[in-house]
Amino acid sequence: MPLESLGLKQYTVPNSPQSVIFALITCNRPMRKLNMEELGRLSKSAYAAAADARVTIVLDNIRSLHNVGSIFRSADGFGVHTLHLCGYTGKPPHPEIRKTALGADETVTWQYHPDTATLLLQLKSEGYKLIALEQTDQSIALTDFKMETEQAYAFILGNEVEGVQQKALEICDASIEIPQLGSKHSLNVSVAAGILMYALRN
Repeated sequence: MPLESLGLKQYTVPNSPQSVIFALITCNRPMRKLNMEELGRLSKSAYAAAADARVTIVLDNIRSLHNVGSIFRSADGFGVHTLHLCGYTGKPPHPEIRKTALGADETVTWQYHPDTATLLLQLKSEGYKLIALEQTDQSIALTDFKMETEQAYAFILGNEVEGVQQKALEICDASIEIPQLGSKHSLNVSVAAGILMYALRN
């Protein structure tokens, strides 16, 4: 059957060491955005039932309320069960959090804790593995990290300037970092959180 009849076209990559052929899907009509019904968005109760109970995120003294809201939104998008807001991390309800969370602060379960280290000790006693998203002398690349199927994890993200505080790191079981190629070797904490959550789903 000709590829054209399936909506496919063949292309040869120029200057390739081999004759590489690949197919691109083409469409005979303009694409359109999906409407709300087609997106299949979950209700609050359905989200609570579907969220991955193995994954919780700990925010260690995140100063920016916009970052907190953005992390809520990403947590909802990737099915994170719980956010733990620690220290001076802002907490709902707050208009600045709502601005970037877009309602995710109502779907993602969250708890507030005045001290990060105390929370981490509690989570460890409950069987969680504590993984800091931080550049340390023992960190491994996020791309090399794999979750164990039956293991519960708490991933700790730190302050925008200082990162995860040392006393919290000393309680953690391991640290992972996002491989970077540029000169800065740092990412906005909400961007890093989104990358982390996506990687955990893949």
